[in-house]
This record gives sequence, structure tokens and C-alpha cells, in this order.
Amino acid sequence: MRKGDAERGSLLMFVTSRGQNIAILERVLSPDGGYQWRATKAAESPGSENMVNFLARRARFDDDLWAIELDIADPERFIAETTHSG
Repeated sequence: MRKGDAERGSLLMFVTSRGQNIAILERVLSPDGGYQWRATKAAESPGSENMVNFLARRARFDDDLWAIELDIADPERFIAETTHSG
């Protein structure tokens, strides 16, 4: 969806299933100094104007932003496993 700098920049994953956006995950720095994935915003249809505006706003503040879309069969399970911090 958006290619950022090869060595830096925020990471966003738009998780979809059969073309319908389910969630947006963002890689964030955790208190222990590592990284973890966190749900950023309730999602809508991936082609919706709100999603385009969300990505444009984020890119305005981070020129190095990477955004990828994953269209997967079991998004709820993927999100739970990806954001699990324990």
C-alpha cells in the first residue's frame, strides 16, 4: 500500500479478509525496549475514503511509513496471535 524508507519508518498492517478490512495493526516500541504489534484503529472497508485518509494523515507525519495489506482467511486468529504480548 505504501513503501517507506529501507532502514526506518513505522509499520502498519491492514488486515483484511476477502477484501473487507478487519483491523489495522501498528508495530510499537514496548516498555521493555522491544517491539510489539498493537491494534491501532477499528477498520472499515479497505477502499473506503476513511482508510485512504487515515493512511494519508499517518504518512504526513512519517515520510518513512510502510503500510502493507494482508488478506487472510482467519483474521481474528492472526490478530490475536500477533498482538499477544505474553
